[in-house]
Amino acid sequence: MFLQFQNHIQTKLPFLKGTRLLLAVSGGIDSMVLVQLCHQLQLDFAVAHCNFQLRNEESEADENFVKTACEKLQIPVFVQKFDTKQFAEQQKLSIQVVARNLRYDWFYSLLALHKYDYILTAHHLDDSLETFLINFTRGTGLDGLTGIPEQNDKIVRPLLPFSRTKIETFAKDNSISWREDSSNASDKYLRNKLRHDIIPLLKELNPSLLTSFENTVSNLKQSQSLANDASKNIYQKVVSEDENHTVIDLGKLMKFENHKAYLFYWLQPFGFMDWTAIYDLIQAQSGKQVFSATHILLKNRDSFLLFPKQQPINDEVFWIQNGQKDVKFPLKMSFCNVDDISHTATNTIFVDEDKLQFPLEIRKWQEGDYFYPFGMDGKKKLSKFFKDEKFSLLDKSNAWLLCSDNQIVWIIGKRQD
Repeated sequence: MFLQFQNHIQTKLPFLKGTRLLLAVSGGIDSMVLVQLCHQLQLDFAVAHCNFQLRNEESEADENFVKTACEKLQIPVFVQKFDTKQFAEQQKLSIQVVARNLRYDWFYSLLALHKYDYILTAHHLDDSLETFLINFTRGTGLDGLTGIPEQNDKIVRPLLPFSRTKIETFAKDNSISWREDSSNASDKYLRNKLRHDIIPLLKELNPSLLTSFENTVSNLKQSQSLANDASKNIYQKVVSEDENHTVIDLGKLMKFENHKAYLFYWLQPFGFMDWTAIYDLIQAQSGKQVFSATHILLKNRDSFLLFPKQQPINDEVFWIQNGQKDVKFPLKMSFCNVDDISHTATNTIFVDEDKLQFPLEIRKWQEGDYFYPFGMDGKKKLSKFFKDEKFSLLDKSNAWLLCSDNQIVWIIGKRQD
């Protein structure tokens, strides 16, 4: 296995040689084999061990085991204890999710603090098969059916081509010690049920299961590449972007039979998961929205608007004092005196200074606001103005008003009173 590992590093992951590596080591057989292989290959690495304090004395014994093993090999080792249960209760998340977040946040902090280049984990071929089956049972797209990626940002998984059986054989042949995690024997978690019950049955039905799985993943990755190319091509025809939001033209999108697939590819990176709600949004009335943790997808007439969630600032008011020449926040504005009125533009207005009552205020619009549009007789409600000008919900929330004595002077950048 060492020669295969050496060849894999040289051909597929050559950038690991000559860089500083941080190995995530639990003390289990997979991570201890990874330590031995990297040591034999004379890679420059240190070990990082997380003690999640979930198994009492067993967790402490794992930590001591890893420390002792690293001392024997003269490998630098970092250890961090986490009160995982307390974090899970505070954040109202599962133990597994919290442990993963804590682990990788700490790994990345070590990278930054000690100038390491990559994090190496001991995920192997059987782990990738388990992930494939988990995603398959829960429902997924192509991304979820391509197993665990060999590299994801700074995380690299050099053992992915190797089966659990091959790793166990190498450990025994090289007298490598390891710790058994008692929680791995429990069927409480889906991954363990697959590992202990389902996958052995599948291997009994097909002794070449892992080889078949590798071939399937290879084919799916090629299909994924084709889908990515198609998605990028259609994106350029259907989607436009500016600094505030992304616009998806539904009229153009709906001409493509696979419009749902394109929406999935474009919106998944923004954390959207309720695909039924998103597909229903296509036929929904204007103003309807779907939310992810970080973004909003808004139906606006014949398009979708995608934009980040922002802190509500509707109640904030910004004051401009008499004699003040410049405003820098919440938007840039300048004041000057002129002798005559030149050609006006949407970003410029001319007003009679004597009619202004300072301090002026900049604020968001409120229900019931009205103004007297320049060049038009009579007053008009802002809500009617927004409707006539085809403002989207996003446009309305981004609109600012310049007011004097609570009277609108200017819908900034749009229309003067």
